[in-house]
Amino acid sequence: MANKKALSKLKGREAIVVGIILVMVVVFSLLSPTFRTYTTFVSLLDSSYYVALMAIGVTFPLITGGVDLSIGTGLISYALFGGYLIVHQEMPVAVGLIACVIMGTIFGVLNGFLVAVMELPPFLATLCTCMINRGIGSLLSGGFGISWPSALSSDGWFRSIFRINSNGKILPVGIILILVLVLVMNFVLKHTKVGRYTIAIGSNKEATRLAGVNVKFYHIFAYTICGFFAGLAAIAYSGTYVTIYPGSGAGFEMDAIGGAIVGGVSASGGVGSIIGTFLGVIVICLMKVGLPFIGLQANWQQIITGLILIGAVLIDVVKKRKV
Repeated sequence: MANKKALSKLKGREAIVVGIILVMVVVFSLLSPTFRTYTTFVSLLDSSYYVALMAIGVTFPLITGGVDLSIGTGLISYALFGGYLIVHQEMPVAVGLIACVIMGTIFGVLNGFLVAVMELPPFLATLCTCMINRGIGSLLSGGFGISWPSALSSDGWFRSIFRINSNGKILPVGIILILVLVLVMNFVLKHTKVGRYTIAIGSNKEATRLAGVNVKFYHIFAYTICGFFAGLAAIAYSGTYVTIYPGSGAGFEMDAIGGAIVGGVSASGGVGSIIGTFLGVIVICLMKVGLPFIGLQANWQQIITGLILIGAVLIDVVKKRKV
């Protein structure tokens, strides 16, 4: 009964977020005619791919009641590692892509081990791996940017995963991949053992353990999923932008976490959906792309994002008090 109540509330939250998206689009369009262009639409999607992938992954630790602060700098570190193999070690692009995912997954397992087995606070554990990732990225790049193969080169085929140039017009095909992953991972979260146990851990960890569930294993698995998707996000970032700069990922994790919370993931764990997370990411990315069109700089985007997150958390707190 409680699960049905939570689900109905979550669906209501998703409807509200859709309404917010529509209002934002209308407001930006009315205040800035140049916002209503195809180029803006493509820019919005380009900026959403890597954020959406990070957000899908971080939804799992958040639902357990934890967090992963390493995904932003991790994304850059994994992309630098893949680029290092391609540019400096002259390995095939496919090896670089696989390396991004493997490195992300390894750090996901490490984060899960530190949180679930060593019982470190998630904030502290992932902050430490965030610093490790930043150091690895700087060492691999020597402090300079690494450029992945451009779309014009024969090795730039991987960029067509996210955008295709058709008769001089950019087609943002990456959104198809993102939507497929959203639907697949939403099914995983709602209808598989991994997803149900992730939610159970966030709802009541001790009761879940007493029910015979291997809590440590599934807790680690939640962070592993997060690391895996951070690796995919590194591929998306490398496929969208040409040069990867060390240290440039600071704050990326807040866009992903913010999108998840705006989309209905409870800050205290136990409630959330991947579809809601994706809608929340659209809100965050709309602000990043839309605010400059109405004369507000990046600093305002950070302020407004912070205020929205405060509102989202307060709504969550009020709902829990009423239950």
